[in-house]
Amino acid sequence: MNISEIFKKKKVLSFEVFPPKDNTSYNTFYNSISALKKLNPDFISITCGAGGSEKTEVTLEIAKKIQTEYEIPALVHLPGIHLTKREVSIKLQEIWDSGIRNILALRGDKVPGIEIQKDFLHASDLIYHIKSSSPFHISGACYPEGHQEAKSFNEDIKYLHHKVNIGAEHLISQLFLDNVHFYKFLEAAHKIGISVPIEAGIIPIVNKKKILKMVNLCKVSVPKAVEIMIEKYGNDPVSFRSAGIEYAIYQGNELLKEGVDGIHLYILNDADTAEKICKELSGY
Repeated sequence: MNISEIFKKKKVLSFEVFPPKDNTSYNTFYNSISALKKLNPDFISITCGAGGSEKTEVTLEIAKKIQTEYEIPALVHLPGIHLTKREVSIKLQEIWDSGIRNILALRGDKVPGIEIQKDFLHASDLIYHIKSSSPFHISGACYPEGHQEAKSFNEDIKYLHHKVNIGAEHLISQLFLDNVHFYKFLEAAHKIGISVPIEAGIIPIVNKKKILKMVNLCKVSVPKAVEIMIEKYGNDPVSFRSAGIEYAIYQGNELLKEGVDGIHLYILNDADTAEKICKELSGY
């Protein structure tokens, strides 16, 4: 199923998962997928390793199983910065042969020790290549506070408009902790003419160490409410987790009240957290 078509019928709910780190974790991983299925997601996106690592192939196997055995549409991540055109073409054929029709086209992170190729230095290069060579549905990433490497927020919005014009049919936002940034981003995106569905990406703040690492990595601003939560519960993991889940519920419901196209939960393979959040979201 073409993911962008789902938005014509309803508010979309989706999850992002990542491949298990070792073979001993697969039972736990698929138990989580079984639990997520009960929450009726419209699709599940699956991340992958950098470049041509084994994780890329593992991602495809997981996506195929999610789509065939669990009957949930799968969105495969495909980062291009460490791949050549020939390698991407091979991967596109493998993805197509697996029955997957939805790709999240990304530049990808630069990984030390892995050579950067010159064919896909930007996500738009990959989107153009896919669109001109195969009939996949293409999703893209967007950044409510602007991409950290962009010269300015306005420059990033113009670049996003270009990605949509050349083939991105659906956008998923990077995590953000303050809804105000997402509202301002939507206003700017619509003003420049971006009309494809845009999902709000929410990450539950359930682990102090992980969230601080992600905030620093993604250059995301931290609102006062989250600063207070970290200060108050930072040394109490159980209370911190509960407060983080409540904050994700607050974020989601406020976004839905404002009419967002959908919610994409970065659940870090934690089905229990996803269940607690989804039970309290209005509109699903």
